[in-house]
Amino acid sequence: MRLLIFAAAALVAFASPALPSPYPVQRVDLANFRYAPKPIVLAAGKPVTLMFVNVAKGGHNFNARDFFARSRILAGSAPGGRIELSGGQTRSVTLVPSAGTYRVHCSHFLHSSFGMTATILVR
Repeated sequence: MRLLIFAAAALVAFASPALPSPYPVQRVDLANFRYAPKPIVLAAGKPVTLMFVNVAKGGHNFNARDFFARSRILAGSAPGGRIELSGGQTRSVTLVPSAGTYRVHCSHFLHSSFGMTATILVR
């Protein structure tokens, strides 16, 4: 009987919709030699979840060392100021950004030379 109750509770838990993020979500797509949106515009001092989605088959990264260093990260991580994504992978980082203009680039061989650069504007 206990097993049946546990199984029913587990089924309800997995069938329930996920709780929405308490912060706004800004999606950032990484594709072959581009980021979108471009520029990335955020509000200074306002928590936001950045959802990085690699829509390409190959790997890319979001390298913004100064941006991540000056932001207060609440959840997730950006080791060395970089988000590394394999093809099709998604990662999220929740943070409080500081005002400024920050450069972003993909540090994979020749990707920034092919135009995989962007700007983050935090106002």
